[in-house]
This record gives sequence, C-alpha cells and structure tokens, in this order.
Amino acid sequence: DTMRRVVRQSKFRHVFGQAVKNDQCYDDIRVSRVTWDSSFCAVNPRFVAIIVDASGGGAFLVLPLHKTGRIDKSYPTVCGHTGPVLDIDWCPHNDQVIASGSEDCTVMVWQIPENGLTLSLTEPVVVLEGHSKRVGIVAWHPTARNVLLSAGCDNAIIIWNVGTGEALINLDDMHVDMIYNVSWNRNGSLICTASKDKKVRVIDPRKQEIVAEKEKTHEGARPMRAIFLADGNIFTTGFSRMSERQLALWNPKNMEEPIALHEMDTSNGVLLPFYDPDTNIIYLCGKGDSSIRYFEITDESPYVHYLNTFSSKEPQRGMGFMPKRGLDVNKCEIARFFKLHERKCEPIIMTVPRKSDLFQDDLYPDTAGPEAALEAEEWFEGKNADPLLISLKHGYIPGKNRDLKVVKKNILDNKPAANKKSDLINAPKKAADASNSQNEAKLDEILKELKSIKDTITNQDERISKLEQQMAKIAD
Repeated sequence: DTMRRVVRQSKFRHVFGQAVKNDQCYDDIRVSRVTWDSSFCAVNPRFVAIIVDASGGGAFLVLPLHKTGRIDKSYPTVCGHTGPVLDIDWCPHNDQVIASGSEDCTVMVWQIPENGLTLSLTEPVVVLEGHSKRVGIVAWHPTARNVLLSAGCDNAIIIWNVGTGEALINLDDMHVDMIYNVSWNRNGSLICTASKDKKVRVIDPRKQEIVAEKEKTHEGARPMRAIFLADGNIFTTGFSRMSERQLALWNPKNMEEPIALHEMDTSNGVLLPFYDPDTNIIYLCGKGDSSIRYFEITDESPYVHYLNTFSSKEPQRGMGFMPKRGLDVNKCEIARFFKLHERKCEPIIMTVPRKSDLFQDDLYPDTAGPEAALEAEEWFEGKNADPLLISLKHGYIPGKNRDLKVVKKNILDNKPAANKKSDLINAPKKAADASNSQNEAKLDEILKELKSIKDTITNQDERISKLEQQMAKIAD
C-alpha cells in the first residue's frame, strides 16, 4: 500500500523552469576559463557579477540586472587582482559590496557605485592579506555585519572583520588537505567544510574546535560539497567508489550513518548545490551538465525527494543564484539562476504556476532581509542571532546602502590620555555627521514627494486638456 502512494503531496511538484528570451541574456562575455570548481557568478537584487578572462591579472564584470544584451568589449571591470579571480560573493547586508578571492593570495572587498560601473574599478575598499597560497573560497557571514570568511590552498580558513581589515580567527591546523567548500549554518555559529581527504568537518570557529566530523563521506576521489540546511542537518554531494554521483543527508549530532544516500548518475561534473531555506528545496547544478535537478528535503522518509529536472541544450560553466528578495513574487517565481555559457549569461526562471493573482504566502514565507542582526564585534564576542526576516508581500524595495568604511586600528595610538582628548574633539563632529546624513535623507524624501506631485499635476493637466478637446468635438 505504501508503494501505491507514490505521488507525494508537495506544492513544488510542478515547478516550471524556463530560460528567458535571447534579448534578456547578457551576451559576448568572456567567461573565465580557470579550472576551479567555484560557481564563477554571484547575483543580488541589483547586480550580476561574473568572473571573466583577463590578460595580466584577474577581473570580474559587475552588470546592473537590467543591462542585458550585448556587453561591449570595453565595458569596465573590477580588476585590482594580479592573478585570476577564483571566487566572488556579494555581501548579504549591502547590495553594493562584493568580496573576491584570487590566485594572488589576497581577498579584496569592493564597493560598487549605486548605478554600476562607469570606469574600471582598481581600488578595493580593503585588501585582506594573510593566506600564503591562492584563495579559492570567500563567504560572508549570514547574520553579522562585515564578517567574511576566506579559505585558501594553504588549507587555512581565516575569518576577517572587514570593518577594521583584521584577521580575527585563523583556523590553519584543522585541514590536512585542500578545502573544497565552506558553508555557514543559518545563524553563523558553525561552519561545515568538505575537504580532499574525503572528510566533512563541522567547526565552531570562535572556539576553534571541530565539533563533528565524518571520514569517507563519499568514497570517490573527486571533489565533494557540503552545505548546512536550515534545520542544522548537512547535505553533501560527491562520488561513489565507482565514480557515480551521490547526494547524502547527515545529522551532525550523529555522523555514523547518513539519514539518506542516493546515487544519481555517472557524469563527472562536480555538483554545485544551491539551497533555498524558505522552501527547503535544493537545486543541483553540475559543472558541464546542461540540467538543473531539484529536490525537496522533508522530515519523512526518504527525506530527499526528487522533484524534477530542468534541461537545456548548452552545458553550464558556472551558475549564479538570486536571493529570495530579488525574485518577482507577482509571477510566483521561486528561484532564478544565472547560467554561464562560454560567451554569455542566461537567466533561468523557476515558477510554480498558480491561477490566482493574489500574493501566495505559502510560497513566500518571510525571508532573510538585508539588515544585519549583529555587528562584527558582537559576533566575535560570542553572540548569535538568526537572520532578520522581511515579508515579500509587496515585493522587495531596496533601501539605501551605507558605504563600507574601513577603520584601520593604529597600534601606536594606545596612549589613553591622548585618545580621550581626540574623542572629545571628534564627538561633536560625529554628531554633526549623523545629523547631516539625517537631513540629507529628509531632503531626498521631500524631493521625491515633490517630483511625484509634479508628475501627478502634469498627468491631470493632460487629462483635462484631452477632456476639453472631446467636449469641443461633441459641442461641434
């Protein structure tokens, strides 16, 4: 009887994937040819960033989402690295800040102008130096402002306070082999890593200790991936001894046996998992595949439920995944991918078809918003906080982002008396700065209101003159 009940109730059984029309793609982009298993693409509600081939260094493109079509060869890039860029990640708390890791052993953090680049950007806000080999992974903390993790081929993980430009945690003795990926958990209290030694480790970065680990998570020699799910479990992708691709679900409190383990196929592309914590759906994009498979994770056996596959003709070189607040809720869009080909980037939209035009609150529970729940210092001192959630009922309206300012601490300034004095001098200046920015914000609001009133008046004028003309015609 249980076998007969094959059709499981799920509102995501009919997710419908569709590539956008040609004129909505980003064309003529020289996507990076570096042999590195990162996704090469990062997106947020304002911009799409793509790692590109660059002569004599490393570069990536940052395009406003609406800048579709053919991208001119001379379009400005972000090009401060002296070696190829291997990974990029948008800050979750500021849509104009992006971090990049490179073969030149550095991490750089960039501030992108509000309307995108008009000139190439060569000056990062801050350069983070501490790795002795190339940096292949960068990942922002999900809930604390200005906390950034980087992992390099020196098998070290460094956690930075970007606001001061300092390395505050250095985990350099936990991995004996190359780190394939690092994932923060939902509130950023733990990280999990997948490594070339076939181990998955769960690490408490502030206590600098390994909380759990599993040897031979997947028996095969090819690269693995491990990510945290919202409930604290870990999802992994890897290869069996027979080189079949596998996916598995683990409980970090008991890593002896997986909760679920599935074999997929014998393709050799590394499976990049993209996870949506709101719907508990995992999308698997294999490098070199031409498909995206998606699975729903639930509490009932078999725990990982295959939903469907979106297939297209071209293989993917990389993939970007839009945060939930960048989606079109009016079209019941539950995910948007930015698929990299050799020479272009093609958005793919996943929707759940619904007949009603009303807001579908079962598809859009409150999602992580752009406000940080903690300051960097609070997190380093031991505080934890879940993401601050926002409703998408009226769509997401981006607010104004504050500029990223880096305050380098000067060790020579530790004379207490001198500091007190300078604080007194600075206090009125700070207050003045704060009131200035408030005034500016108010002025902005007033100007916006004025503009909308003017627009309304113009519209009404046009309407009145049209009505007068119609009256005149009737009178004639």
